Amino acid sequence: MADVFRGVWVVAYRELLRFIQERSRLFSSFAMPLIFLVIFGAGFGEIIGSMTAGVDYMQFMYPGILAMTVLMSSVMSGVSIVWDREFGFLKEILVSPLGRGGIIMGKAAGGAIVAVLQALVMLILAPILGVSISFIMVLELMLLIVVVSVSLSGMGLLVASRMKSQQGFQVVIQLIIMPLIFLAGVFYPVNNVPVWMEVISKVNPLTYGVDAIRQVFLGSEGAATIGVTVFGHTMTVLEDILIVAALGIILLALSAWSFSRQE
Repeated sequence: MADVFRGVWVVAYRELLRFIQERSRLFSSFAMPLIFLVIFGAGFGEIIGSMTAGVDYMQFMYPGILAMTVLMSSVMSGVSIVWDREFGFLKEILVSPLGRGGIIMGKAAGGAIVAVLQALVMLILAPILGVSISFIMVLELMLLIVVVSVSLSGMGLLVASRMKSQQGFQVVIQLIIMPLIFLAGVFYPVNNVPVWMEVISKVNPLTYGVDAIRQVFLGSEGAATIGVTVFGHTMTVLEDILIVAALGIILLALSAWSFSRQE
């Protein structure tokens, strides 16, 4: 068992080193969320104004942008599998004692570590953007982000297990990421959209990750008015995270199965 944990940690640590060394990825991972915050937050904030009592548009959108950052980092962790396959390094990992499931968990853990680091940077910027946070809130958010990141990384790993080139992975993953982001309630409450869009949004797993993070920021009062409702029931943080975790277990299991079939 100790050898398995050591193997998972080695794979995860390698993912962290790769992220730090790839400056273009490091820059782009922060650039897009900040661009969204500046353009949408400053631009639409003046037009939309207050979303509900005591909550302006920036306070509403910021948790969504944080969740978006976690999604992009987690899903993109799958590109390392494609990179390893292209350059032959994957064969060296496969002959190690660590099983296919352990490799997938190591990749997911590495993606979660990167996501947590990115989230910490975003949280440091929160007071500058007028979003109040506390130490307890940061601890709660870290726990949520780990669960959301590990769960959503399964999506990227599942796609990567079927891809033979980085270019193909990038194209497919962008087609998946953009609809997930815009239908997850990052920029608007999912309860105030046309019925067909509301149904799709509530099938979207990222919706519940966004809602859980937003509830930590806004509290129960904010969730009561702009939180996600399912069949008239307003979702709690625990319910949101259980849905995300259940989906994550399914995606990671499918990723391990698909990976073993391909290799």
